[in-house]
Amino acid sequence: MADITHGISTRKQQTSVSSPVVVATGIPFVVGASPVHMVGGKVNSVIMANDYEGAVKALGYSDNWEGYGLSEAVYTQFVLYQQSPAFFVNVLDPSKHKKEVSGKEYEVTENQIALPLETIAESVEIEGKEKGTDFEVFYNDTACIVEFVEDTTGELTVSCTEVDPSKVTKADIIGGYSIATHKTTGLELIDDCFPKYRIVPDLILCPNWSHDPEVAAVMSAKGENINGIFLADAILDVDTRAETGATYYTEVPEWKQSKNFMKPNELVCFPKLKLGDRVFNFSTQQAGLMARTDNDGSLGDGTPCESASNKSLQADSMVLANGEEVVLDVQKANYLNDNGVITGLNFIGGFVSWGDFTACFPANTDPVDYFYCISRMFKWVAKTVTLSYWSHIDRKLTWRLIDAILQGINDWLAALTAEEKIVGGRVELREEENSETALMSGKAKFHIYITPPSPLRLMEYVLEYDISYLSSLLSV
Repeated sequence: MADITHGISTRKQQTSVSSPVVVATGIPFVVGASPVHMVGGKVNSVIMANDYEGAVKALGYSDNWEGYGLSEAVYTQFVLYQQSPAFFVNVLDPSKHKKEVSGKEYEVTENQIALPLETIAESVEIEGKEKGTDFEVFYNDTACIVEFVEDTTGELTVSCTEVDPSKVTKADIIGGYSIATHKTTGLELIDDCFPKYRIVPDLILCPNWSHDPEVAAVMSAKGENINGIFLADAILDVDTRAETGATYYTEVPEWKQSKNFMKPNELVCFPKLKLGDRVFNFSTQQAGLMARTDNDGSLGDGTPCESASNKSLQADSMVLANGEEVVLDVQKANYLNDNGVITGLNFIGGFVSWGDFTACFPANTDPVDYFYCISRMFKWVAKTVTLSYWSHIDRKLTWRLIDAILQGINDWLAALTAEEKIVGGRVELREEENSETALMSGKAKFHIYITPPSPLRLMEYVLEYDISYLSSLLSV
C-alpha cells in the first residue's frame, strides 16, 4: 500500500494467536485386490476417492467380494455409509496374478459372447476371427463382452488370459520396499497418503486378510508410525472359518489371544455381517460406521469423541464364513465386549455395533488405551496440533511465539470443552520439562492435558417400594 501523507492510513497485522486447523477423522486406508484390469487401473499406488463413481473408475468393481476385497470396501464406504474420502491400494497385478485359458468353446448369443469378468480384454483371441476387424471387446458390470461386427452364430473357440485374485498372497498385502526397483508396495504405501494428498488416514483395513496374524501385526505397526509422526487404528476381523478360526462366541477370546490381537490400536470384530444377499467383513462396516459417527453433526461433528457402539449397522443378520447365522443376546455380546471384541447386537432399534473396547482390554486398564473413542481423541489432538503448528518450526524461539502457541491451543481446547467434545483441556510450557540447555538447543516441550468423555457403558436403576405413598389411601 502506498504511503498516505495527509489523512488516515490503515494496515493489517498478522494475528499473533493462530487457532489449530481441525483435521478430518474416520478416513480409511484400505489394501486389497480390485479388478483394475477392467479400467486400466494402477497397481500398488495410493488412490484417493471421494465417491463411488470415482472409485469404480479408478479401481473397477465386482460383486465377487471374496476375490476383490476393495470392491466390498468401496461399496460399504460410499454406498452404505456415504463417507469420504477414502484411500485404496490395489495389489492385484494383471501381469502377475493371472492364468491362461486355451481353446474354450462359447456360444454366440445375440451377436455377443459373455466371458468371465476376470478376462483381460486385450488378451482375447478367437479362432478364425481378427480382433478389431471381426470383433471388439469391452466390459459391462458383470462380464467381459465380445461383440461381433457382423452377424455371427454358433460356437466359437476362445483363448485368453484371466486375472486370478486367488494368487494374491499375504506378502502382496503386507508389501514393503524393494531395493532393486526402489518401489514401495502394499501396506507400506500408507506413508504416501500425506505427501500426495495432504490428508492422513486414521483407520487401516485389509478386507479378507486382517484375520491373518502377520497381516494384522503389520497393520498395527503401520498404525503406530505413519510418516514417523501420525497414528492410526487397525480394524481386524476374527477368522470365522471352522478349520482355522472361531465359530462360537466363547471360542473368540482364546483365538484372539493366540493370534496376539491384543494391542491398544487394534479393534477386533466378530463375526461377519449380512444385508440381503451381501456378506460383509465386519471391519469394513465398522470403519464406515465410525466415520459416520465422527462426522455426524449431532454426535462427533468432525471429531472422534463419540463411540460408534450402539449405532446402527447396515445389516439384517450376522453370519460365519460358511453362511451359518450367528445369534447373540446381550449377555453373549457383553461376554465378547469384556474380552476386547466388538460385535453386533439386534436388541432395540435393529442391528447395532456393540462394544467400546480396543483389543488390549481387559489386560490393559488405562482408559486412554482401552476405550477406542478416547484413544482416537488423543491421536486426533496430536495430529491436529502437529499439522497446525508445523509452520512454526524454525521460527525464532521467543516468548511471543510461545505465548501465541499456548493461547491458540488453549482457545481451541476451551472451544472443544464448550462443545462437550472433551470434558476439559489445557496446554502448558512447564519449567521442569524445559531445561535451559533444551531451550538453548531449540527444543520446547508443550504439555497438553485433555479429558475426553468416556462412553456411558452402564446405567443402573434402583427400584424400591415406598410404603409412605400408602398413606394417600387413608386420606380419601
